Amino acid sequence: MLRTIKPKNARSKRALEAREPKEVEDARSAIFVRGTHTGEKVNGVMKDLMALKRPNAISFSKKNVVRPFEDASSLDFWAQKNDASMFVVGQSTKKRPDGMIFVRMYDYRVLDMCEVGVESWKAMSEFKTAKATPGHKPLLHFASELFDTHPRFQQLKSILMDFFNGEEIESICLTGLEHIISISLGPTPTALTSAPQPMLTLNPQTPSDDTKNLPIAHIRAYTTKLSPSGTKTPVVSLEPMGPSIDLRLRRHADPDAEVLKQAMKRPKVKKQDVESGLGKKKKNMEVDEMGDLRGRIHVARQDLDKLQTRKMKGLKKGNNDEDEDEDEEPEGGDMVVDEDEGPKESRKKSKKRKQRD
Repeated sequence: MLRTIKPKNARSKRALEAREPKEVEDARSAIFVRGTHTGEKVNGVMKDLMALKRPNAISFSKKNVVRPFEDASSLDFWAQKNDASMFVVGQSTKKRPDGMIFVRMYDYRVLDMCEVGVESWKAMSEFKTAKATPGHKPLLHFASELFDTHPRFQQLKSILMDFFNGEEIESICLTGLEHIISISLGPTPTALTSAPQPMLTLNPQTPSDDTKNLPIAHIRAYTTKLSPSGTKTPVVSLEPMGPSIDLRLRRHADPDAEVLKQAMKRPKVKKQDVESGLGKKKKNMEVDEMGDLRGRIHVARQDLDKLQTRKMKGLKKGNNDEDEDEDEEPEGGDMVVDEDEGPKESRKKSKKRKQRD
């Protein structure tokens, strides 16, 4: 385990605060790890999944001896070091060829795992169509009722949603939906439709169920094309973008009940307060549409009669009366007004003339 780091400056403190738990989490980062032996098919699938996950994807170039179902200590170390919450481990053996393991983390510890086998794969480069911009959030489509009823497919749906999901958004722009990822299942066996399925168990010690009779999951990616329709709403058509992947479920590990309860726990802070940037609810504070924090201040009614103003000689009491007396010209005297000088200068000259007389 990594040692606890104490921040030495403001920059490292901000970096540690960014890793703290949040009500609305950032986009999940996924680490792609190759095992001791991976075939061409697994390498190609991981490469295409990493292209869909960018820029929140980290690739390990070297091969590693990692067995998540036997020992997950190395995954805990990598998750804490790289601040990642998901892993995709590729491993091909004689007993389980072309295998991939999706690992989900919580608090830098393994929460649950799901192993799948790659049945078939068509690379993204084989589709000569436009590709989506990296970093855009896709639209996910799950086409089967087993994703809501069968425990194994419920876990697969939850993991894929966390894997492809990006940042939380409040509204959707039609032009911002550049690609759609569709996950569908093959024909449902009659054994699954006739008998009701048990609820999801949370004990990792339960034996793995038989996956040979479960249908195959088909993952397809499409780009959206908007065509003018003569109205405000354009005509939306789909074009295959790739990749095309068929996966079969294998081993799995369910989350521990106490760890899952802790992971699903939400603080008392309201979600809308956190999304608006306030954290805890503060009185008379709000965030406007531009994202600026504004506050309202209540001030008592002011008495303008007691308002303290700047002290000036011209505002003293009685000065106005003296000015009116000076403006009056005495009898027999001529008022001298210079065009270049103002009335103030002419009054001074009149006073000097009175003294000489």
